[in-house]
Amino acid sequence: MAGLKLTDVAKSYGDVSVLKDINLDIDAGELIVFVGPSGCGKSTLLRMIAGLERITGGELQIDGQVVNDVPPAQRGIAMVFQSYALYPHMTVYDNMAFALKLAKMSKQEIDDAVRKAADILQLTPYLDRLPKALSGGQRQRVAIGRCIVRDPKVFLFDEPLSNLDAALRVATRLEIAQLKESMPDRTMIYVTHDQVEAMTLASRIVVLANKGISQVGTPLELYEKPRNEFVAQFIGSPAMNLFPGEITATGERTTIRLADDHGDIVSAYPSTAADMGKTVNVGVRPEDMHVSEDGTGYTGTVDVQENLGEVTLLFFVPDAPGKDPVIAKLPGIHRGLKGQTLHMTASPEKVHVFMDGTSLLYR
Repeated sequence: MAGLKLTDVAKSYGDVSVLKDINLDIDAGELIVFVGPSGCGKSTLLRMIAGLERITGGELQIDGQVVNDVPPAQRGIAMVFQSYALYPHMTVYDNMAFALKLAKMSKQEIDDAVRKAADILQLTPYLDRLPKALSGGQRQRVAIGRCIVRDPKVFLFDEPLSNLDAALRVATRLEIAQLKESMPDRTMIYVTHDQVEAMTLASRIVVLANKGISQVGTPLELYEKPRNEFVAQFIGSPAMNLFPGEITATGERTTIRLADDHGDIVSAYPSTAADMGKTVNVGVRPEDMHVSEDGTGYTGTVDVQENLGEVTLLFFVPDAPGKDPVIAKLPGIHRGLKGQTLHMTASPEKVHVFMDGTSLLYR
């Protein structure tokens, strides 16, 4: 088992800073997922761990050893790339065995390793096939198997499912989850832009933004208790609604009057007398919104209704141009709500409050 420790890790290209002040402890056996918007540096950070990009600041330790200047082949790491990168003229067996042959392992050791990996990945019936005779999901499993046979300390996955269609992505995601269950002592780091992959696979999620780490936590911690507005809107689909407002009552519960006469809403987040009158943003997830029985909460007219069967999406388009619509996600089927003026609210425990972009929970 191998853990990783990143201390003040930074990356720059000349005068252009890409990542800075990356401090992260990854325990042995964890499956860590890096997420963030395009260009935030998640793949760059993964490549720095692999040794494919030079670390320009800070220190990286793997299993207690500083590896900043250790070549990739000596770090005990195997990497699965976005593209399968299989040798088209080699069978599945030979693709998986190739690195072991270069390492001068015996034929019996190679055969044992390849067949063990093939059994884990359910590839045994395909060992004699060429890559062109495999589906996209099977090819990706071969790429993963090529890593397993090397018995690395750490697995790195760089958006391995992005080239697959939706159905294959679901199936392969389940296979990766099962792979982790079968190898509980192996540390895995996974880069994706897909929230579903992050929420379903991760022991912990690392949200990257603005050249650094915005928040680290379990999937449900990030969903239920985001540290800031960026994490709140990045995690979850549709994104969390944000309403500007002003604090009108403080204490164990906080009352906020929403801007533009959209009503009042109550949050279980505590505030102090010093917060009275301050401007905040109120965050409510679409799935937490429901029709208010007493007329409190957000008031708006339904401009668009989308009936999806299991849920109904209601879109309240703001009067001011450039602002995002407010979205409510109601369970089940609701007919004839388009054009109606509704009062929407949420349980106080589901109402987030952000002051200067930061949640009141983390002040």
